[in-house]
Amino acid sequence: MTDRLNLLTDLIAKAKRLGADAADAVVFDSISSGVSYRLGKLEEVDRSESSDLGLRVFIGKKQAAVSSTDLSARALDQLVERAVAMARTTPEDPYCGLAPRELLAKTWPALDLEDTQEPSSEKLVELARNCEGAAREVDGIMNSEGASAGWGRGGVVLATSEGFAGAYASSSVSVSVSVIAGEGTGMERDYDFS
Repeated sequence: MTDRLNLLTDLIAKAKRLGADAADAVVFDSISSGVSYRLGKLEEVDRSESSDLGLRVFIGKKQAAVSSTDLSARALDQLVERAVAMARTTPEDPYCGLAPRELLAKTWPALDLEDTQEPSSEKLVELARNCEGAAREVDGIMNSEGASAGWGRGGVVLATSEGFAGAYASSSVSVSVSVIAGEGTGMERDYDFS
């Protein structure tokens, strides 16, 4: 998170050098993986990773907000320039601005929202297989639309020109299943997730 915080404070400093009176910046990083399993067979395994950055600048009572998924130095320089140029041309908003320094949180509780252990694809397959297997064993279940298991971890870092800097990370594991019961025109579908 320190690298991300340094990135944000650098962007804020650049915005101020280009004429912004104040700025805040946020970055969201996420990683997720998942599997889908249907009728006893693995259907899909996927994984994604992304980073999204947002920058808001203030010039007097004018503001502009921009965002990017390209975190290269060149793209971020252009992002800051674009934000400051946009703020110069927007109408004034008497209510815009950042919280003053004296109102900023200085401490907060450790929320313990992140499990740093990423489950393997094999573990996710096992979760989905067991979930579908348990659902298909229920009396009256005629078919399965499949089960899925997924994992995700995300982090948020926020910094302001008024001196606030904070971050948190969280993770989750989920499993779901959808099955069909009944016959003919009396068929019903239902699902469950956790």
